[in-house]
Amino acid sequence: MAVDEPHAPPPESLGADGTGPKPGAADVPSFADDVVTPCGRLLSRIWEQARDTAQAADPHISSCPHCREAAEGLSAVTAASQALRTGDRPGLEALADRVMNIVRAEVRLGRLLPLADPDRALRIAESAAAKVLRQAADRVPGARAAACRFVPVGDGVDLRVTMTLAAALDRPLPDRIHQVRRSVLRSAGQDLGLAVTAVDITVVDVLEQEPPCRPGLTPGGA
Repeated sequence: MAVDEPHAPPPESLGADGTGPKPGAADVPSFADDVVTPCGRLLSRIWEQARDTAQAADPHISSCPHCREAAEGLSAVTAASQALRTGDRPGLEALADRVMNIVRAEVRLGRLLPLADPDRALRIAESAAAKVLRQAADRVPGARAAACRFVPVGDGVDLRVTMTLAAALDRPLPDRIHQVRRSVLRSAGQDLGLAVTAVDITVVDVLEQEPPCRPGLTPGGA
């Protein structure tokens, strides 16, 4: 597997001492495929700082979580390259374990859903969003959510929710479903900032109502 290392920034982008970018140039890519991190720093600059310990440490890169994550990614790539060159089997196995742990974590999180923010840069894990919407459904008396899924609508941030639930029959079912749908829509918009356009609900089970307790008896009849 070939890995393209970031190119050095052109001389005109360096400051007077030749060790860092000119003021105001940190967010200008030094080459076509350079990447700007969420904090506004160039990926090439972060990697250059991580490789060259002779340079004066950048306080921002040292404290920023986005920059630290990028530097850790470079360390993983460097370790993989060294392991491949030297045939270091233990090193390769450790790298494989690290990659698999990341993959498992991503699977648990599910997809990242776009939030309806103006910049369309914010995301939330599908598993976390589903948990919040199931709780919103459960707040309706006589309803218990089972599964919750999200279906993209078009190419924007709009989403359609499909939910299954169990419901009691002590009142008309359409009324209860309408109440659940309203609660889910409210939570999606107000609590999460998701642009949910519709909520499809399927009742898959019936909640049994517990009989009222007679005076002097506990719910178990004891």
